[in-house]
Amino acid sequence: MSDHNPGLRPWRDIARRQSRQIMVGNVPVGGGAPVTVQTMTNTPTHDVRATIDQIRRCEEVGVDIIRVSCPDEESTAALKQIVRAARVPIVADIHFHYKRALEAADAGAACLRINPGNIGSEARVKEVVDAAKANGCSIRIGVNAGSLEKDLLEKYGEPCPEALVESALDHIKLLQDQDFHEYKVAVKASDVFLAVAAYMQLADAVDCPLHLGITEAGGLIGGTVKSAIGIGNLLWAGIGDTIRVSLSAEPEEEVRVGYEILKSLGIRTRGVKVISCPSCARQGFDVIRTVQALEERLQHIHTPLSLSVLGCVVNGPGEARETDIGLTGGGAGKHMVYLSGLTDHTVQDEGMIDHIVSLVEAKAAEIEAAKLEAETTDAGKAEAAE
Repeated sequence: MSDHNPGLRPWRDIARRQSRQIMVGNVPVGGGAPVTVQTMTNTPTHDVRATIDQIRRCEEVGVDIIRVSCPDEESTAALKQIVRAARVPIVADIHFHYKRALEAADAGAACLRINPGNIGSEARVKEVVDAAKANGCSIRIGVNAGSLEKDLLEKYGEPCPEALVESALDHIKLLQDQDFHEYKVAVKASDVFLAVAAYMQLADAVDCPLHLGITEAGGLIGGTVKSAIGIGNLLWAGIGDTIRVSLSAEPEEEVRVGYEILKSLGIRTRGVKVISCPSCARQGFDVIRTVQALEERLQHIHTPLSLSVLGCVVNGPGEARETDIGLTGGGAGKHMVYLSGLTDHTVQDEGMIDHIVSLVEAKAAEIEAAKLEAETTDAGKAEAAE
């Protein structure tokens, strides 16, 4: 039920833009690698315990890469402990102070987020590039519509796609002049139209991986909508190798939203994909509260699988045919449960949520066991072939 059949449903296929691959620590970005999900800590970086605790919460919901701001020497001093404790690669966010980039590279950052043009002279750019090379760091060029260079604003009159792309190309040249090619680029804007247009232009102009985001998108609901429109539009067009959803919310919420965007497009699947109705007077149980409870109780499931929760038989059976587990509301507190698209048994109101949770846990265990068996079989065949 969870597998996509390209031959059967070609209208679901996304042809990804071909880019070269770089490494952010041990995580590949670009070159056909899975699209990664990033976030950024908002604790004072010098508060090592608080920062690590926040990183741990993000790791628990599946983050691939985490960015940490390094505005001062105290922060880069703390970075060494943070990098050591983190289970995912750490990107050091650097603005203006090139020495912070040097310190962050030495502290073990997997990537440096900089704008080469705003850290000083060519000699300073060379120092940063040399530090990145010596420490195996990649670099993320971060162009933002809110901080475009004055000469570009004068040239174009306002932030526009051409200005963002020109800024990106100027920064790229500074790195290429130092024979450095382990970089990815972002051209972010808070305006969805501006960001999407800039990324589309940049995608045609360069072969490096692209980091997607709608910057300063807003709060949890508004920012999620803007990000889904902007990032989703680009991903659907095959553009983008790593994403960060920028929300005025806790970092782990950014990660959850990022995965939901990827799951909606079938690009990556992690955890339970819930299909549920908005509910109406026909509902046989309280759909809204049931879905809320199930989403909360199923956060520990990382295995990709699908669950449909619908209040009545109008669309319930049809949706259940397409999901691993389905629940459809019936009369007199008696509801139908579907397994692998087929009607299986009924469940009463009492204990219904516990029952569905146990079914999902069992299905996840079954999928993981089958996956392990397949991997073991493949490894055995490979060993025999040698």
